[in-house]
Amino acid sequence: MEVLTAGKIPFYLILHGACKRMKKIDIYIIKQYLGSFFFTMLLITMMAVVIDFSEKIGKFIDADLSIWKVLSEYYLNFIPWINGLMWPLFSLIAVIFFTSRLAKNSEILAVLSSGVSFNRLMVPYIIAGSIIASLLWVGKNYVIPKSSKVKNDFEYEHLSKKHQKTINNDIHIFLNPDEKIFIRYYRKRDTSGQTFRLESFEDGKLKRLIKAEQLIFKESPNTWTMKNYEVRTFDGLSERVESYPKAELDTILDLTPEDFVRNTKSMENMSTRDLKAYIDRRRGRGMDAAKNFLVQLHQRNAGPFSILILTLIGAAIASRKVRGGMGLHLALGVIIGAAYVVLSQFSSTFAINMSMSPMLGAWFPNLIFAFVALILMGFSQK
Repeated sequence: MEVLTAGKIPFYLILHGACKRMKKIDIYIIKQYLGSFFFTMLLITMMAVVIDFSEKIGKFIDADLSIWKVLSEYYLNFIPWINGLMWPLFSLIAVIFFTSRLAKNSEILAVLSSGVSFNRLMVPYIIAGSIIASLLWVGKNYVIPKSSKVKNDFEYEHLSKKHQKTINNDIHIFLNPDEKIFIRYYRKRDTSGQTFRLESFEDGKLKRLIKAEQLIFKESPNTWTMKNYEVRTFDGLSERVESYPKAELDTILDLTPEDFVRNTKSMENMSTRDLKAYIDRRRGRGMDAAKNFLVQLHQRNAGPFSILILTLIGAAIASRKVRGGMGLHLALGVIIGAAYVVLSQFSSTFAINMSMSPMLGAWFPNLIFAFVALILMGFSQK
């Protein structure tokens, strides 16, 4: 049997030792990332709760709310909501925080000097980032919408009613593929509509037109009364008109007063399944595709993916040992995080109000910052 000496060690043992050391480094980096992330999350969430409470304490007192009601119904659901918005930035700050410390202690330099490539060093970062991104994806699609509904209902009942908006003028709605209504003006206080028109189609041709001076909601779920109405029936080029100037007619329409009310925060309250169903329902009624709802739908996938991109950016920035140290790295991280938030708001607003597609509006910041991440990683490897 050959005796191994210090100067003659088989290659497979060297490789095995390197892999073993690398696994330890992987676990070490993953623990550092997750620990720093959840510490950052806890710290900033506490600050957000304190700031929000200081702003709303007067409203809580005016509404005569108990501290238990405020904590259990509002802040217990405020925390998931604020974290759903901030997790990508938390990940960026956490990566910069612990990677700067590793660079300062020359730990990253030691790993790279042992023959490990920079790309290989990014593997534990990606693993930890994927864990956080997966949690955020589940939260955004299933958990956060439920908690947001409780939070928003609490705000509407006790704090503010500003996020309820009524559609008043020139309303066009398809009740089904063959029936369409038009209301010139809808009045919320008595659930009545002025200048009502119901159009019925058959094979794409107009067959019947009912006009009424007024449409009034009578009883739930969907019984309405038409006043001073007129019925026009079409058969080719012939037309028959029946006029009832002082009569009333009760009818059942696939329409409720809630269809005229838009909650500006309703898309936050919907799970992904409900969001898709709502979009399909609007399209089925011949209404616009609700671009803000489509943007929200795509952002629920784009948001978690941004964690991976910001993780690479943070690691590329903080892995270099510079004279400014952690302070300089954190300053760069804040600037990049602010740029990401501004670009996200800009692209989503542009997608909602302009011609940009909702998918592109949701994913455009990720595309730009993915390109930035590749450039920064290229410089880091040098």
